[in-house]
Amino acid sequence: MTALHQIKNFGLKAIGTLGLSIMLAGCIETNTDSYGPKVDTNKLIVVGIMVPSGSSNVQTELLADSLVNAATLAMAEIDDVNIDLRLYPTGGDANQAASAAKRAANDGAKILIGPLFAQAANSAGAAVAGQNINVLSFSNNPDIAGGNIFILGDTFNNTANRVIGYATAQGKRSVAALVRADAAGTVAASAVEAAAKNNGAAYVGVAKYELTNESTVASVSATKSLIEQTGASALVMDADAAGALPVFAQLLPEAGISSATTQFIGLARWDKTPERVRASAGLQGALFALNDTSATASFQERYLKAYGKNPHFLAGKAYDGMRAVITLLQTGSRDALTRKALTRSAGFNGANGVFRFLENGTNQRALAVATFHDGQVVVVDPAPKNFSGASF
Repeated sequence: MTALHQIKNFGLKAIGTLGLSIMLAGCIETNTDSYGPKVDTNKLIVVGIMVPSGSSNVQTELLADSLVNAATLAMAEIDDVNIDLRLYPTGGDANQAASAAKRAANDGAKILIGPLFAQAANSAGAAVAGQNINVLSFSNNPDIAGGNIFILGDTFNNTANRVIGYATAQGKRSVAALVRADAAGTVAASAVEAAAKNNGAAYVGVAKYELTNESTVASVSATKSLIEQTGASALVMDADAAGALPVFAQLLPEAGISSATTQFIGLARWDKTPERVRASAGLQGALFALNDTSATASFQERYLKAYGKNPHFLAGKAYDGMRAVITLLQTGSRDALTRKALTRSAGFNGANGVFRFLENGTNQRALAVATFHDGQVVVVDPAPKNFSGASF
């Protein structure tokens, strides 16, 4: 492997006002195919990476370090492009992110990878919108996507479409949702409704819960009533192992609802649930999405070899952002970093499989569909290796 590249750290400085940047963002049309800088790939291309270092939070600092390592790994693996990668800490703060983005633009950056948090990414995008600079944020919040901001994070829309698409192909054509009674739950429910429509299924309604014992228990009764009244053949949940999934895994079957009669579908990484939850009788046969397992394992192995430690689970997003930039610069085109180039239909090979940016600034990732069998995770439909003729 080629020696890992060194990057320059352009640390936190005084925070400037966002007013001018936001005004410029309102005047510049960032949704056109041609939006983005002209680049000369024969010369050194400055790329800024924005991470939440400088936050004084130990876990956030470790995450920031892992993001930088992953981006640097992508550079080391493909060294036939001329990139000057520069680090801009944001402290996880929106104002600092805007200030850092403007410094990066002044330093000649042609594209920004990061920041992580949605507000920081939104501010960074606004700060450089008037300078033809696209932003590849690590965020998974679709509300900030669009214009010059693309998100690299996993989205409910992508997951819902993949798993519901698989379920409908198995004959599950009436879909209900059980989601949290908050903003994230609203996004999840909307994703389920859209995925049902996209795959020719009926969306019959939603039950909601708060993260309290009383609300979670009450939502089981509401869900049972919803399923009985509508005849839903699938129930999509946003719950995860750290939230309400262990409760639902027990109480839903006790109420007469299980994946044996109503197909359970998870929007979260259910493979990360504790063994006792995975082994719950009611969850056997449940469906959920996984990243491309072989691609993920390969990335983790290469990262461990390079740095002597395992990557943070979000590190792959930084690898993906850098891999997209490198792949586009390899074309030699002066328009390599425009919206049209970024949204190419073939997508890119990432840490967790192939992915591509969509016109609305979100992304589509090739996902596998998995289930639980005797408490073990079993892949029932592998992740496609490309977007050609694939069903997602």
